[in-house]
Amino acid sequence: MNYNKVEFEAAFGTLKQIPQSDLPEIVFAGRSNVGKSSMLNRLFNRKNLARVSSMPGKTITINFFKVENDVRIVDLPGYGYAKVAKGEKRRWAEMMEGYFQSPRNIKLVVQLVDVRHKPSEDDYIMMRFLQEAGLPFIVAATKSDKLNKTQYNERKNALREELAEFGDNLTILPFSSEKGEGAEELKKIIESVL
Repeated sequence: MNYNKVEFEAAFGTLKQIPQSDLPEIVFAGRSNVGKSSMLNRLFNRKNLARVSSMPGKTITINFFKVENDVRIVDLPGYGYAKVAKGEKRRWAEMMEGYFQSPRNIKLVVQLVDVRHKPSEDDYIMMRFLQEAGLPFIVAATKSDKLNKTQYNERKNALREELAEFGDNLTILPFSSEKGEGAEELKKIIESVL
């Protein structure tokens, strides 16, 4: 997969707009402000491929990116941002559930969690949904650069315990969009599922 040949394809605000799946898809999911856009920009070595916002809850569409003509990268809307209206939250939930339940060629879901904090209830709900649906997923523990070495090691160990219900084989990948930690490992994981 050539990470230099990626382009924004389309953004969809309703389930009806999303075309049928015709390529393998790698999906990025996580709560608002967890660093999905920054991760995508780091992964593809582009500053503005995915828009980074200082305001959480800005991604309200499912965004599709095409890598060459081989793979589609799917950036889901962030969940869990409190200042979003209930109707909007419901629309997001219906859109994401509909996306996952439609016949798609999902090869991997990269579930982002902020390593500095215990996963939120929304994170657990999302991972349980993925597990029950039989969708392969890994956890990318973002913002690892925001902790000193001692804090980082403590949180890394705590995160393994906090996610124990998902099994010992769950891949938890530390990731820093700032420093690039985990980027090469994530590329290898993605390539191994294609």
